[in-house]
Amino acid sequence: MPERVELIVWSDYLCPWCYNAAVRLRRLECELGDRVVLEWRTFLLRPHPDPKRTLEQFRAYTASWARPAAEDDAGTFQVWSTDEGPPSHSVPPHLVAKAAAALGPDAFRAMHERLLRAYFAENRDITNADVLLGLWRDVGLPDDAFARAGDDETLRAVVDQHDDAVRRDITGVPAVLMVGNDVPVLGAMPYETYRRWVARGLEGAV
Repeated sequence: MPERVELIVWSDYLCPWCYNAAVRLRRLECELGDRVVLEWRTFLLRPHPDPKRTLEQFRAYTASWARPAAEDDAGTFQVWSTDEGPPSHSVPPHLVAKAAAALGPDAFRAMHERLLRAYFAENRDITNADVLLGLWRDVGLPDDAFARAGDDETLRAVVDQHDDAVRRDITGVPAVLMVGNDVPVLGAMPYETYRRWVARGLEGAV
């Protein structure tokens, strides 16, 4: 009987369904402890900036967050009410998350959760450098380590993970792959679905 299940999760910080999946998978981590291990990887839904996108257009788009917000075990969502944004593209928050990961799993988890909450619940533009530095400080990470988000090596890691997902024919997120399986589960599944899936992976140990 395996002692733990390892899940690879491709996700994007601008994706509301990824937020719901993150909330549910975090709950699973809290329940199962070290019997489930998550590895978060980059997927870029908006790989390039769109200079034609206006704040008004973006505000209208965020009304669609009502659908993921209405699900059980959802994250906290708010239709965009600030003057920040619109967000430029997916890359900046992933760079900051990777910089946090270099400090260890606890730093990554704190930054990962802070980015999602800031964007969807607080309507902060998590592609703005000043906002990102503020969030970095919110979770108590050292200022000198923030510079890693601007390193070429960090950018390569972000792009390589996205390209790997594309090679695996992953076309949308969240996508969750159980190590040892060939096919990822696509979409934000209900919490109990994730739990049953992991339980089968543990061969009834849950």
